[in-house]
Amino acid sequence: METETATRWLTDEEQCAWRTHLEVNRLLNYQLEKDLQPFGLTMNDYEILVNLSEADEHRMRMSDLAAATLQSKSRLSHQITRMENGGLVRRENCESDRRGLYTVLTDFGLETMRKVAPFHVASVRQHFVDLVSPQELSDLHKALTPIADHLRSQRGKP
Repeated sequence: METETATRWLTDEEQCAWRTHLEVNRLLNYQLEKDLQPFGLTMNDYEILVNLSEADEHRMRMSDLAAATLQSKSRLSHQITRMENGGLVRRENCESDRRGLYTVLTDFGLETMRKVAPFHVASVRQHFVDLVSPQELSDLHKALTPIADHLRSQRGKP
């Protein structure tokens, strides 16, 4: 971080890009969340369902799931409790580590994921992918990749 005396203030163009990014991020997350509401899911719920549906045996250690979803362990624990109450997931003890717990996608959770996924993908297309050309999408990916790589390295995660 730079000191106050050495601050490199954003240019007008940099400020505009930064603020547009923030606004798009907030608006897109708001819209995607809104489009999941009819299914009784939040974006956090959906992200957990996606991670579990793609994991081996549809299960992940709670610590790995917390890292994958950028949630604290206590926040994830509350989230998983709510999802357990809805029948979407269950917890299982870890045989190799008595302190460890797994979150496991239930059959109902997998069925919910399969039902909701087409609607979520349609929402992502409508509010993001289809609004830019394939070239712009490729350029966006190229522009964001080094930022994502840098931020992952700051967390100590590949």
